Amino acid sequence: MKKSIIIIVSLLLGVNTYAQKKWTLKECVEYALENNISVKQSELDLKSAEIDKLTAIGNFLPSFSASTGVRENTGLSFNPTTNQAETETFLSASGSINSGYTIFNGLRNFRQLQRAKISQLSSQYRLSKMKDDISLTVANNYLQVILNKANLRVLESQNEVTKAQIRQTENLVKAGVLPEGDLLEIQATNASENQSMVNAQNQVQISLISLSQLLLIKDYKNFDIEDEGYGIVDTLGDKSVEEILSSAKENRSEIKIAEKNVELSEKDVQIAKGANLPTLSAFFGYNTRFADADPTPFMEQLYLNDGVGYGLNLNIPILNGFSTRANVKRNKINLERSKFQLEQAELDLESTIYQAYVDANGSLKAYEAALSSLESQSLAYEYAKARYDEGLTNAFDFSQAKLRYDNSNINLNRAKYDYIFKLKVLELYFGIPATELKF
Repeated sequence: MKKSIIIIVSLLLGVNTYAQKKWTLKECVEYALENNISVKQSELDLKSAEIDKLTAIGNFLPSFSASTGVRENTGLSFNPTTNQAETETFLSASGSINSGYTIFNGLRNFRQLQRAKISQLSSQYRLSKMKDDISLTVANNYLQVILNKANLRVLESQNEVTKAQIRQTENLVKAGVLPEGDLLEIQATNASENQSMVNAQNQVQISLISLSQLLLIKDYKNFDIEDEGYGIVDTLGDKSVEEILSSAKENRSEIKIAEKNVELSEKDVQIAKGANLPTLSAFFGYNTRFADADPTPFMEQLYLNDGVGYGLNLNIPILNGFSTRANVKRNKINLERSKFQLEQAELDLESTIYQAYVDANGSLKAYEAALSSLESQSLAYEYAKARYDEGLTNAFDFSQAKLRYDNSNINLNRAKYDYIFKLKVLELYFGIPATELKF
């Protein structure tokens, strides 16, 4: 009985520990990369590219096959050992081994192997890009939860001040120092703050559910994140936009994918041109046969009736309805299109990075302005609070000062996490992995 109680308590403690787990941003990103459906699909694409590479390697190997057959003949039939028509029942068997090898096919086997290797690299880059996109989405949703929680803490903290003011005002109203209207004004403020806190709590829950759904975590009711210790950490320092752009062109998957698409198109042109060249192949075959109508022993029949064939096949394309020529032209057009797409990818990346750089700098200025505004509103709030405590101002003026102070706190939170996110976007473009971002 005692042992059972210990086991039950241990299980309950284990469940409680899981329920209280708070996910860090790194854990969320790593979990998403392991479980996201889009990432898994990209991993399957990579495996498919590896199979294509294996197939291309197999084109260099000779073909080899073996066959055998047994039949019973009744009536007029040809004896496979004598090649004569015979009217009798007999059992016959035959077997053969065949092999073929492509000696030259316009270098298409070499080009196809090269193309398969390029396609494999392209799939790896697409997988890398998918992981970057998922990481960025997770980080954005994660920071949204932190922002909503920070805003809720601001409202809860200031509501404690309002509650204290209500108690103080009630005493002053009873003593006849303040009119009852001041108490009603602060009570109205408290009611408004309670409504704002309910809305803020809903925003926290909604953002947590959105993040858990993104991570494919079904137990979203117990899902929570670690919302402490996230500050502004700028790992780029004073790097210019040109330095960030140069690093992005070397590291970002968008450019590498576009480059590999150009290489794939070049190989397709070469493969299409190879169809204009002759194809030379070699073959080898061995066969033998047996019939029980012949009194010769089985092994001796196999020896006497065997045959070997070998030789070369040369296929010279002359005219095929212009299909080869059309295929070459079609692939040349695709090559030009892929070159334009590479150029467009470089322009898009340059535009995106310049925009991200401007957005980050703008967010920094907005954060600094919000910080300055909070300092000013904090002084104004403290001044209004002191005047209200001394009975030198009414409840309405004090509530307005408090409202401006609360809004400045919320605006600072919004500006802070907006700057953090846009700063991390720049760091990702610079080449810092999502799991190594510093906060």
